[in-house]
Amino acid sequence: MFDFFKKDKKKETTKQPNSSQVAETLFAPATGEFKSIDQVDDPVFSQKMMGDGYAVEPDTNAKTAKVYAPVAGKIVSIFPSHHAIGIQTSDDLEVLIHMGIDTNNFDPETFGLTVAVGQEVTAGQVLGEINLHAIEEAGKEKTVIVVVTNSESIDRIELANVDQQIDGGQEAGKIHF
Repeated sequence: MFDFFKKDKKKETTKQPNSSQVAETLFAPATGEFKSIDQVDDPVFSQKMMGDGYAVEPDTNAKTAKVYAPVAGKIVSIFPSHHAIGIQTSDDLEVLIHMGIDTNNFDPETFGLTVAVGQEVTAGQVLGEINLHAIEEAGKEKTVIVVVTNSESIDRIELANVDQQIDGGQEAGKIHF
């Protein structure tokens, strides 16, 4: 479960969309500028080494940002520093919410999580509140990234309104399987 450090495995064939195809709605993990994963300023994410996804660059002047569940599911992992959360959906998608870039050594209080491993969450539910000021003061990126770590089990991610402002918890796109 949650192969966080696996290489991206490209599908050899791509399914063609059809009316019976299943889709799951994705939500923005924070308020800010909505970005495709390839725009993230970290090659591990932008080159999809951990899987496909998307990101939000929090508002420049914000000192804190609420973090929202991008999908409904069960919290299956929280990293010791609290900078990353793993959610498993009822469709067995493995979704990682990664708060900031190079923030794995931060104090857990920086991320103000209000959820625990084993807890069921709804899409758009607040998971915590990031101290963006602390991340910025440390010279790190504040980007909040969502990655489907088992991307080989999906057809594609369809994003809406890339490069535009989005509110945390707002619909951001769909995963098609």
